[in-house]
Amino acid sequence: ARAQSQVQDTLMLNVDKLFELVIQNNPTLKVATENVEVAKQGVLVAKNNMLPNANVSVSGFYLSDANVYSPKFEKVTTQEMPHFGNNVGIEANQLLWKGGVVREGIKISEMQVDIANLEYTSSEQQARLAALGYYLDLYKLHNQSKVYTQNIALAQERLKNITKLFNQGMVTRNDVIRAELQISNLNLSKLTIDNNILILNKQLNVAIGLDDALVVIPLNEIVSKDISLEGLNSYQQMALENNPNVQLTQKVVDINESAVKVAQKNWYPTLAAFAGNTLQRPLTNKTPAVDMYANTWNAGLSLSFDIGSLWKNKRVVHQSKLEMNRAIAQQKEVEAMIGIGVNAAYIKHNEALVQKSTLATNKQLADENYRIMEKKYNNQLAIILDLIDASNAKLDAELQYTNAEINIIYAYYKLLKEVGKI
Repeated sequence: ARAQSQVQDTLMLNVDKLFELVIQNNPTLKVATENVEVAKQGVLVAKNNMLPNANVSVSGFYLSDANVYSPKFEKVTTQEMPHFGNNVGIEANQLLWKGGVVREGIKISEMQVDIANLEYTSSEQQARLAALGYYLDLYKLHNQSKVYTQNIALAQERLKNITKLFNQGMVTRNDVIRAELQISNLNLSKLTIDNNILILNKQLNVAIGLDDALVVIPLNEIVSKDISLEGLNSYQQMALENNPNVQLTQKVVDINESAVKVAQKNWYPTLAAFAGNTLQRPLTNKTPAVDMYANTWNAGLSLSFDIGSLWKNKRVVHQSKLEMNRAIAQQKEVEAMIGIGVNAAYIKHNEALVQKSTLATNKQLADENYRIMEKKYNNQLAIILDLIDASNAKLDAELQYTNAEINIIYAYYKLLKEVGKI
């Protein structure tokens, strides 16, 4: 939902809407979409080879008189000829058989469409994860800004109490100065956070195609997402079945297998049907030439075989097989790397869960330590440096805990990206 403020428009954005905007507006995905359309057109072009070829030719020419020479060229006789000539020809041919090379070519083009679709899917998942990274970082910064706001308010309240103690002569001016200095540092840190929010907000808007001036507010529902992981082996299997990069390498292997078959079919003869019709003027096969039209047509079958393929095509086939072996090796490499990625993402997610639990405890301890130290200071049992140290420890624990919640979410989506399910 959009709300109109006095200064800027804001957009309350959840993850589902974020991904929807990525699909609609990401420039990389628009390129990938065009690649799919190009590949689809390639299938139609490949199917053209199943259609007959036809040629029409029309010519007009000037025909000179014919000079007839004796065997020793000592006499010459000029034979008048019709000077205007023209002919019209129509030829058509249809490939009937070449060992299925046309069908194999169409199959390769169709697999190119599959590859383009898989590349689109891979780009889409990468774009989603990138946009989600901006989104979660923005969520972190908003929460950090709130933490700083709360701690600034707490520091200002602390300054009031220290000022009262100073007015009562219980503490020195040095304590007041240190409290004021801490507030100044907190304000400066909050300013840095708020500026980073503005920078990251624009980066996110560009990534998802929104107006630069729009203020994006991530929704709190992202941290309340219920996450439960299955076993590592389950995710490894899902990655082999669903990761688009694994599927893409398999398609490349399939294309190379078809390329080997096409190369082998160069050893097959070519059988084709042909037909033609010719209209020609003048008739020059008679003497004198006759200024009349002659119309002839022909139809038949042709069988041809490239004899050179017997010794040349072996190298072509061998090269195709080497390329297929390379594709198989690349497929195994990709599967291994994705397996490593899934394993790392799974471990990092579990690590993020442990970090959150540990940092939650640290936050409670830091809060308790601050309360104790504040009481001690108010009772003149601790110095101002101890109180400020406790305040800084409290702030640091709160910031780390805020980041820990988001780290779990990002680690989870990173795992989904590795298995091809984001």
